Amino acid sequence: MQSSSVPSLASIENWPVPTAAAAVVRADGTLAGSYGPTGQRFPLASVTKPLAAYAVLVAYEEGAIDLDEPAGPEGATVRHLLAHTSGLAFDENRVMAAPGARRIYSNTGFEALGDHVAKATDIPFAEYLHQAVLEPLGMASTSLEGSPAKDGVSTVDDLVRFAAEVQAPRLLDARTVLDAMTVTYPGLTGILPGYGHQRPNDWGLGFEIRDGKSPHWTGATSSPRTFGHFGQSGTFLWIDPDARAACVALTDRPFGAWAVEAWPPFTDAVLAELRAA
Repeated sequence: MQSSSVPSLASIENWPVPTAAAAVVRADGTLAGSYGPTGQRFPLASVTKPLAAYAVLVAYEEGAIDLDEPAGPEGATVRHLLAHTSGLAFDENRVMAAPGARRIYSNTGFEALGDHVAKATDIPFAEYLHQAVLEPLGMASTSLEGSPAKDGVSTVDDLVRFAAEVQAPRLLDARTVLDAMTVTYPGLTGILPGYGHQRPNDWGLGFEIRDGKSPHWTGATSSPRTFGHFGQSGTFLWIDPDARAACVALTDRPFGAWAVEAWPPFTDAVLAELRAA
């Protein structure tokens, strides 16, 4: 299926990438439009994190773990790990700050989350993610092939299913999802990878929150409540509660200056068409 009520999706043809696919799904779960090979599997890089976080939240609701139980470095909790405030370094098992003191974006923290859930449930985290999130949502083309921080592989079609779930939760209580999209440990500063120091650098539980960040990978007209994630493999997923829609874009070119230039005007065009529909 190609672009319908969102013709600006076709502008991904102009992105300097070998292959790209994109789609928009409304809050009621209907597909507003899609473009490109939406069934092609792409490495997600850090767009893996929202999927992993959702599985962690399922484990919480099932009673396997508690958000405020110890996990990761001394003094840290599951909540700290989800919100990138455990103090762990970006990509090594080294503590750089006290829990809750700074927003340090951490792949290591998400790997600690995966280990924590695996031990609590006695199920390897990739399998837990499959059973808790992927299988129930019909995400048959999605798999976790390593680190829960960055080694997911998926399709636009599957991520549309996930984005529809987050907007109208069936696997989680809506209050849990509201917590995930609400700033956790407000006021913390930190570096948003690719975009520099942000004051504040707001995050929820596994989701980055736009708020007033500038520069940012979403659009100038994206609402402050917009949340989601982008990945270093040239991928993103945003959900804008005010627009009542979500957008997924996957490519096979690493994130770089091209994405910084292309993504915000693309998002603004999508949002303008959604408002006009």
